[in-house]
Amino acid sequence: MFVASLLLFSCTNNPKSSVSQTMNDQTQSEVISELKQKYPSANPMRIERGVKQAAELWQNEQGNKADFKEFCLTNFVADSLKTDRLFEKLQRNYEILWGNYGIMGMQLNEPIDLTGGEVEEIDLAFGAYSPSAHLVQDLYNNKIAFITALNFPQYSLDEKNQLGKNWSQRDWAYARMGEMFTARIPSELNMSMSKASSDADVYIASYNVPMGELRNNDGEQLFPKGMNLLTHWNLRDEIKANYSNKENGLEKQLMVYEVMKRIIDQTIPNEVINNETYQWNPYTNVVTKDGKQITATPEDGKRYQQIINLFNEMQKQDAMYPETMNNYIKRKFDGEMEISQAQCEELFTKFVSSPQAKKVGQIISARLGRPLQPFDIWYDGFKSRSSLDQNMLNSKTMNLYPNAQALEDDIDRMLVDLGYTKERAKYLADKIAVDPARGSGHARGGTMRGDKAHLRTRIGENGMDYKGYNIAIHELGHNVEQTISLYDVNDYMLNGVPNTSFTEALAFMFQKRDLDLLNIKNTNKDQDLETLDTFVSLYEIMGVSLVDMRVWKWMYENPDADAQGLQNAVQDIAKAVWNEYYAPVFGMTDQPILAIYSHMISYPLYLSAYSFGHLIHYQLENHLANLSPKEFANEIDRIYMLGRLTPDRWMEEAVGETISIQPILDAVDQIDVKKYTVNN
Repeated sequence: MFVASLLLFSCTNNPKSSVSQTMNDQTQSEVISELKQKYPSANPMRIERGVKQAAELWQNEQGNKADFKEFCLTNFVADSLKTDRLFEKLQRNYEILWGNYGIMGMQLNEPIDLTGGEVEEIDLAFGAYSPSAHLVQDLYNNKIAFITALNFPQYSLDEKNQLGKNWSQRDWAYARMGEMFTARIPSELNMSMSKASSDADVYIASYNVPMGELRNNDGEQLFPKGMNLLTHWNLRDEIKANYSNKENGLEKQLMVYEVMKRIIDQTIPNEVINNETYQWNPYTNVVTKDGKQITATPEDGKRYQQIINLFNEMQKQDAMYPETMNNYIKRKFDGEMEISQAQCEELFTKFVSSPQAKKVGQIISARLGRPLQPFDIWYDGFKSRSSLDQNMLNSKTMNLYPNAQALEDDIDRMLVDLGYTKERAKYLADKIAVDPARGSGHARGGTMRGDKAHLRTRIGENGMDYKGYNIAIHELGHNVEQTISLYDVNDYMLNGVPNTSFTEALAFMFQKRDLDLLNIKNTNKDQDLETLDTFVSLYEIMGVSLVDMRVWKWMYENPDADAQGLQNAVQDIAKAVWNEYYAPVFGMTDQPILAIYSHMISYPLYLSAYSFGHLIHYQLENHLANLSPKEFANEIDRIYMLGRLTPDRWMEEAVGETISIQPILDAVDQIDVKKYTVNN
């Protein structure tokens, strides 16, 4: 998603300094005046904004003042019917261009993303290559970009939220067309950004810890041979899985946390990453081979260099944007998420500092029968499935899904079980492909109608274990959203959702129903437990999101920092957030656990999407409560056919209220602590 979003930013081979000085306010005023005289009945706002937007993008290579005037007078479309016809032609061709370039990019990355064969240098070279890097430059050169900008003006977020109350879907599509060309990014910068992003993805996707080679202080092996866990996702999920392990679950969890701390502070030895040759004690950091200690070399900053590389690329692009979007933080929140960073931080801070956090912490500690540990931010005991036999679950999923094709073949059956008719289920399932992933997996949406969504999931030699299945059902939720919001939205320019939080919401809804899809009846469903589970997820991810935001603020305040400086800063920030919002609940200070997330490395500032995803999920579940399966499926269709409105407008249309933390805080207040302090 991170790389795909970059495709929507315009590019050129010339730096911003080459912008023509003749397109000043006076020139713009003259052109606006002439257009108003030529088209007295035209909407004056369209003329004013269109000319200004085109003028800001116009560069010396496009021509002089007279050329600009002639272009505007010739290409401005005043008649509403002709404007609509122009829109139809533009969006048809943009779908062809963006869609096919998206498919090309996906296919070039398949040797990196999917299992099968070694990843070689030539694969990395093609993976880092951006086929569309010069596309927008061409659209400027042939003036298509200027025709678009002139005729479809951009609106501010406040305007979209206010005016959008009375907009039709076509009005929204016009507004989204107006966001196509707002800045000109040199093509070489898009290429170098693509490489930095690809390098970070490869680093994370190939970062496995051979758990069977870990040893505790007594030299014991706690994990099975051949268990390779991807950081951070699989490590976290291993901690979650061991809450039901009464024999040595806590010991395993403590060892995994030691591994995490070694990754965070970069003392993890290079020799034990993706390598089953050596044995490693993460407590002492001693590495042995054939019973003899060897001199190991720490990873020493490689993790943080990935973030530095991405930041440096973002900095190069900053100057190409107007002041309102002249750093990545603004572009990510105000631009992409359409929720301000300040609003995010305020909302998250209120939640993690709420008195309800202590109440939930007391419940968790009582259910565990011990004081809280830092990794209990991932406490999984409120899910009814957490008490189920993991071996039984693994056996069932491995038997059902020995390979990716078996999962793909079962999607239509799953959708029927969720409430879709057989015809509708087949319609959706036929547009989703399942691929075996090298990493933990992800959902890649189609980029044009006719293109399939891809569910990338990790499947072991013996089939898909339950943890992998649970993640795959999450990704299936993404795929269903991606399919509905592409194929069932009238205008291509409006396809998708307001931001990635909204696709996360449906992914969480699917993931919550994973046992139902295995035909394992959950006789212990309890709304209060589900509320507590969502609260824990929010409490965890909002803290991590705060770390992510503060790290990026720190980098902009320290733009020349190296990997070591960033490493120290990340650890300090993680500990500071922990001490302020988690230590009062957990009773211990200076824990770095919030810095383990791989998203910080390869998906910068994405973590906030999960927080909003959980909030939106909670509000959607309340809205959908007590519906029959058929009604549930129909309502999911209705909601995700809304398309890419702003978050506020989407939520109003979907559930009748904006995004809020108050519903879940109020629900926690109503929970009887005594009722849930016994872990069944």
